[in-house]
Parts: sequence; C-alpha cells; structure tokens
Amino acid sequence: MNSRSVILIIIAIALFIGACSDGAWNNPYPSDRKGKSANVIYSSFSERPKRLDPVSSYSSNEYQFIAQIYEPPLQYHYLLRPYTLVPLTASRLPEVRYFGEGGVLVDENAVDSIKYSEYTIKINKGIQFQPHPAFAINNKGDLVNLNLTAKDLEGIHVLSDFEAIGSRELTAEDYVYQIKRIASPYLHSPIAGVMSDYIVGFDDFRKQASEKYPNPNEGWHDLRDIKLDGVRVVDRYTYRIRINGKYPQLVYWMAMPFFAPMAWEAEKFYAQDGMEERNISLNWYPVGTGPFMLTENNPNLRMVMEKNPNFHGERYPSEGEPEDYENGLLKDAGKRLPLIDKAVYSLEKETIPYWSKFLQGYYDASSVSSDSFDQAIQFGSGGDFQLTELMQDKGIQLATAVTTSILYMGFNMTDPVVGGDSEQSRFLRRAISIAVDYEEYISIFANGRGVAAQGPVPPGIFGNIAGESGINPFVYDWKFGEPKRKGIEVALDLMEQAGYKDGIDPNTGKPLVLNFDTPSAGPDAKAQLNWMRKQYQKLGIQLVIRATDYNRFQEKMRNGTSQIFQWGWNADYPDPENFFFLLYGPNAKVKHHGENAANYANPEFDRLFEKMKNIQNGPERLATIKEMTKIAQQDAPWLWGFHPKAFSLFHSWYQNVKPNLMANNLLKYRRVVSEDRQAKREAWNKPNYWPLILVGIFLLASLIPAVIAFRKRERSTLK
Repeated sequence: MNSRSVILIIIAIALFIGACSDGAWNNPYPSDRKGKSANVIYSSFSERPKRLDPVSSYSSNEYQFIAQIYEPPLQYHYLLRPYTLVPLTASRLPEVRYFGEGGVLVDENAVDSIKYSEYTIKINKGIQFQPHPAFAINNKGDLVNLNLTAKDLEGIHVLSDFEAIGSRELTAEDYVYQIKRIASPYLHSPIAGVMSDYIVGFDDFRKQASEKYPNPNEGWHDLRDIKLDGVRVVDRYTYRIRINGKYPQLVYWMAMPFFAPMAWEAEKFYAQDGMEERNISLNWYPVGTGPFMLTENNPNLRMVMEKNPNFHGERYPSEGEPEDYENGLLKDAGKRLPLIDKAVYSLEKETIPYWSKFLQGYYDASSVSSDSFDQAIQFGSGGDFQLTELMQDKGIQLATAVTTSILYMGFNMTDPVVGGDSEQSRFLRRAISIAVDYEEYISIFANGRGVAAQGPVPPGIFGNIAGESGINPFVYDWKFGEPKRKGIEVALDLMEQAGYKDGIDPNTGKPLVLNFDTPSAGPDAKAQLNWMRKQYQKLGIQLVIRATDYNRFQEKMRNGTSQIFQWGWNADYPDPENFFFLLYGPNAKVKHHGENAANYANPEFDRLFEKMKNIQNGPERLATIKEMTKIAQQDAPWLWGFHPKAFSLFHSWYQNVKPNLMANNLLKYRRVVSEDRQAKREAWNKPNYWPLILVGIFLLASLIPAVIAFRKRERSTLK
C-alpha cells in the first residue's frame, strides 16, 4: 500500500463522517433525516389493532385509528365541559318525538305512556367518502372493481395496487346500512344485544337475514333490501330511528363509530374472493369520510394515516371554557381541520426505547409508565404532582385528568360464601372492603395516579357526588375535610358479626379460605398479588390466587365459577346509566350474559335503575342516584376500587392539547410547530464524531507497519 492509498482512505473516512452528519444519526425516520417533518405527528402503538371495522371494533387501540377515519352523526365538543354532544356530519342534533298507544304524540316526561321514541337525523350535503377503489367507475358510470376475477387480482398485494379509485357523496342510506350491519347475525357486533332491546324490528331483521343468507361464509350479504322496521331512509339526507320506550342514552351511541356510515360498495368490494387472503378487508383498510385515511397498515412496523383530500372542511371550535383562552387552546379557532397532513405510528412493544425516543424528540407525546414515572414526575411540597427538572429543561408539559373509568374488585353474588343477601355475607364483604386499602394500592402500584372510589360513578359524570355527602359511610369516615378509611378494628368487628371471628371458618376451625381469580401474570402482577394476600391476612383470611389466561378468566366469569375477581370499566358515554347498569340484575353475566360481572341483584336497586335511566339530568335524577348508591354501598357487591388518573406528557411544539376522555377523534385538532421540533431534535441528538475519528486514526496507525513492511519487501525484491 502506497501513500496514495492512505490518502484515499483518509478521504473516504472524511466523506463518511460528512454523510453521517446530514441530520441526526439516531433519527428513526429515514425519510425525515433533513427535517422534512412539517405537519406530521409522530406517535406509536404497542399492539396490532385486530378489528378496524366499526361494526365490531370496541377497544381503545382500535379507536385510536378508526375514530379518525369514520364519522358518526354526532361528536363531543372538544373544549366544552361537561361533555357536550354537537353535530358532526349531522346538520343539527337529532329531533326526538315520543309516541304512546295508537301513535299519539306524548310528552317526554310521561315515561310510563311512551311506547316509542323516534329520532330524526339530518346530515349535511356534499360530504364525500375518501378516495377508494370500491367507488371507481368507468366512462359509462359502472363500478369497475366490484366483480373482480382471480386474473384481475394478479399483482394485487395491498390496497394501493389498485389503479382505479373514486368517491361518492355520503347519504342517509349509508347510516341505515351500518345499523343493519349491527343487526346482522353474522358480524357479531358487541352492541347488538343492547340495540336488540331498543331498535324496533331488530330481532325480526336478524331472522330475515339468516333466512336469506343461511351460509354465513358464502359471498356478500347485501342487507339493503332486508327491511328493518325501526330504521328507515326519509330522503337522501335524512333517516329515522324508532326505538321501544324511552332511551335517552341512544344519542351517546350516535357519537361512537358503531353508528358511523358504511358504504355498501366498500363491503361488497372487500367480500370478493381473494381479498381476505391478501389482508385486503375492512379490518385492514377502513373506508370513511373523516379527516384521515389509513394509507399504510404494517402492524409489525408502522401504521400511517394521511389527510383525506375529500374531507368536508370542519372548523376548529370557536368557543371553550375561560381557561382555554388563557392556555392558547383557541388560537386556531375557525381554521379548517385537520391541522396536520399526516400521522406516523411506529410499533413500540417495550417502554424503555419508547421513552428514550420521546426524550430525543422523535415522539411528540407520551404516557407516563411506572418505569419512567420517577424520571418525569416529582411531588411538590403540597403533595401535588410536578415535572422534574429534566422535563422542565426540555420544555415538556404535563396534562392530567381523572379518567371516566373504574377499576374494582367484585364478589360473585351467586357464591355461597361471599355472595347472597344475608346480613352475615354483607358484613363479610364490608369487612374486606375496609381491609383492602386502595389508597395504599394507588400509592404503591399507580404512583399516586388515582382517586379511591366511593361508588360506581367517576368524577366528571353526573351522579358522582363530591364531598362529605358522597363518601361510602360503610368504609370511610369524614375527617379533616376528606374521607378517611375506617380502622382495621372496625373490619375485625364486622368479621365477628359475620361469624368469622379472627378469620376462622366455623365449619373447618381453620382460617377462612377465599379464591381470587385473575388473568394477571408476570413480575409486576406478582407484587400486586402478594400485596392483595396481605390485605386479606389483616382479617385472618387466606387468599388463594388463581391466575389464568384471559380467555379462561372470561370463561369463569361467564360460568359463575369465580369467587372474587378484579375488573374494570371505561365509560362508553358520559352518563351514570353506563356505570349503574354494571349492577343491574337483568344484566347479570351468568344468567343473562350481560356486563353485571358480580351477578348482583337487588329488586329495589333494579326498580330505581329503570326509573333513573330515563330521567333527564336534574334534581329528581340525582335523588334517585343517591338512593341507588346507598343501596349498593350497603350491599357491597364490589370493593369500589379506584378511578385511575391519566398522565400525559407532550413537547412544547405539540399544540392544542386538552384531555377529552369521551372523544376519540382528537387527532384533527392537534397542531405541530415543526421548526421548533427540528431545532430541538438537532440540539438533543448532536452526532459525536470523536469515536469515528479515533477509529479512523487507529485504523491508519495500524496500517503504518503493514505499509513499511510492504515497502521493505518491494525493495528487497528489486535488489
């Protein structure tokens, strides 16, 4: 090797370093190395969304996507509190009329006289579906992609492989068609059971569909010509829903993707032979009218949503709460939505790399896991949550909110030991309710992120009663302006009244043994379950943990073979009915396959529930709720557990952030200041050239002996 070769090596190393310096080396987005990230939001997902069809999707990781794509007629106002329904594709809120016997109009307060309620929904004109192959037409106006052959599908692997695409206007028929899909006996919508109780003709429609299509796996089931008595098209932009009796909560369902429109062309397109095997289906590629469309679905790597070019131009809200003006949440008032062009979601199964990328600026927002809590959050002198210095230095901001959900421990009320309505079983359940210290649980396992529950209704929802009058008097006392859990001596006294003095079962002469069923597993769960055992040990009770997988756990719940269990519920809509129905007797899981997992049944509670669910929010409804809550607190079918507190962090460039625990279609309101993000990324991720330089010097130094030896050999050969 001569000196010229050495020079070439030096030049190559210099060029390599120069090339690498073009943007941060650790940037996980190759196409974004030069900061081409204007109007793009970067986020993540931890597990593949299995169902993106709005008829069957019912989990938060799926709603993260479909709520940005599908548009039901109503939505929740982004800024106003309490949560307020406003029109989305509808031109106004539904008009409701009430009918008695003989079709006579009756007053809405005459609940006992109401036989039917009729909702009229009028949608806006000119709304277009996103571009999609299902709507492609030829010069004659014929749909060209709905009768494809095996030959037509050669070379088709993903949806974007179809060259011909099109669109059409949204009509009332699309909403009616989706409601028929909810009633389909083959699509297994999770809300079919609820809707069958209310929508007129629902069960008859299911019967007709089964007769017309006896083979569920054969071809496309065209539901257009099957009549559903309770749902009909009035005109091109108007449809009506007729329900049995009065059910005010129906309007909340109209803000969920279940009631979003479905184009029959899209369903037929995906039902063609050869589509499912290519993962070209509604569960993979949604078709909606919303602000975004899913353009890349690679659940093992990345999912990408891009702005729908056909979006109808909804505007950012122009009103909010007083603090929204102060917090800059109305700077974009009146602007066309969405405010971003694209959202990139990367798969992140582990919390540590996810957290690292957030700190490096590669994710715009982040939740706060237990692993990262101490690095992000500290307690102030008054016990309040504050950001650590590291977070403050980076300009990271914190948003908190008590969630509209509850995590509770339930007793199987059909169990002969912990269940039943005897005074002794009530004493046992109340004793356990006092002993299991949920304040301690929140402190240890949730980093203080939660509020101990006094009843089933979370804060922020009508029926949650704050202050002294709202505490559970069987578990708490009111001291120094806050609820204080009763002492363990009270629980021990209740145990004695229940017939289990010192925790001894009189039938065996040994400690009372109770079984706790859980799907929890892993190191984190082990610590929590050990803690739970110790809570029961305070009463002398021996708690046996029966851990299984989730499918087996659900089977036990359906069959009623559990004794004590832990579960939770997230609000479908901001109404107390959505929580009290978890304790309503006719919703018992074992007998009626409902969501009353505790199988609790109290005739007076059930009577009050039926009264409460149909009353508008006001003094009468609140008084009824107080009665129901007192009954449930006395019977103690649950340890009321706690309402989790959501913590979210976001960078300073991520704008228009306000927690909204009811709405799922929040992406359209977000805005990013991409210049600030790029500047921060470059500052936080400066390449360190020294290791490369040292390696280059080392390589050159190691070459010198070889060069000298080679030159000596050349000279000796020449001699």
